Amino acid sequence: MHSHDRTTYFDPTEHPHRRRNLLTGEWVLVSPHRTKRPWQGQVEKTPPEQRPRYDPTCYLCPGNERAGGVANPRYESTYVFTNDFAALLPDTPDEDVSGSPFFQTQAETGTCRVICFSPRHDLTLAEMPVADVRTVVDLWATQVEELGNDPRISYVQLFENRGAMMGSSNPHPHGQVWANGRVPTEPAKEDLQQRAYFERNGSPLLVDYLAAEVDAGDRMVVENESWVALVPYWAVWPFEILLLPRRHVRQFPDLTDAEREDLASILKRLLTRYDNLFETSFPYSMGWHGQPTDGGDYPHWQLHAHFYPPLLRSATVKKFMVGYELLASPQRDITAEQAADRLRQQSEIHYRQR
Repeated sequence: MHSHDRTTYFDPTEHPHRRRNLLTGEWVLVSPHRTKRPWQGQVEKTPPEQRPRYDPTCYLCPGNERAGGVANPRYESTYVFTNDFAALLPDTPDEDVSGSPFFQTQAETGTCRVICFSPRHDLTLAEMPVADVRTVVDLWATQVEELGNDPRISYVQLFENRGAMMGSSNPHPHGQVWANGRVPTEPAKEDLQQRAYFERNGSPLLVDYLAAEVDAGDRMVVENESWVALVPYWAVWPFEILLLPRRHVRQFPDLTDAEREDLASILKRLLTRYDNLFETSFPYSMGWHGQPTDGGDYPHWQLHAHFYPPLLRSATVKKFMVGYELLASPQRDITAEQAADRLRQQSEIHYRQR
């Protein structure tokens, strides 16, 4: 780095800088001065504010026929089924089929399921009663336990895409679970960094990181006895959230009854703040990362959830991951601290219920 005479001191709220993602080892460029630029780019359509409790054309509503021709039962709580158009199949021959170092291919086995959070078409996790969110939490745990006990499965990925902006093909409240024969790319990167930290320090990375974040305080958003939701120091998406248990927990099924109850509560509180930020059903992709289920030893792992919402300035202006982000490094305009402060200012009473 070249040295220059500077007339001002470095200010992370004003000057461009890089922050390292401890979970992946990668860097993000932060450019807080860019929030002053005018926006003349694409403006998104906002989703309709009102949806019916039941939609006869929805392939996820109770009793309706799905695209694959199977009829849903008239379920009254949560409902899980194998995806009719699964990206992974259990009967794929599991072998290395590479014939050249330049054209490497591996067969991939697994299964994909759809999780309907509620029979009601018009709700999201933010608007569901805490007791119903708790039912979803318990279902996540049973799915990880069931699929993770299959010796053919090495990783169980729970996730939800909310909103058309994040690729959801159906507004009915639902998520997915994909179970892989091999550990996918993102959890594998996190495993590498957590393992290296544990070998150096003898304690889990995310347990120590959470202690440092609680001490700093300026990126915390919402917390309770068992959980903390914060904007990570290295956040890429404008209002990204990292949700962490206070206790060292390696995988979802290990959560206690109290931790599951607290998780249902903090999810509703966090997602209500999201919706209130721009008074819209806040789009995001979220997912849970727990230890692999391949029978290995993972004392370094800590369960956590990532929330990646695209909205940047309003309900209609989103962050695009293009150009520099695709070719060089992720980049963000508002700092993590500014994002956390804006989320902390939001009410926990949903704007539709005021």
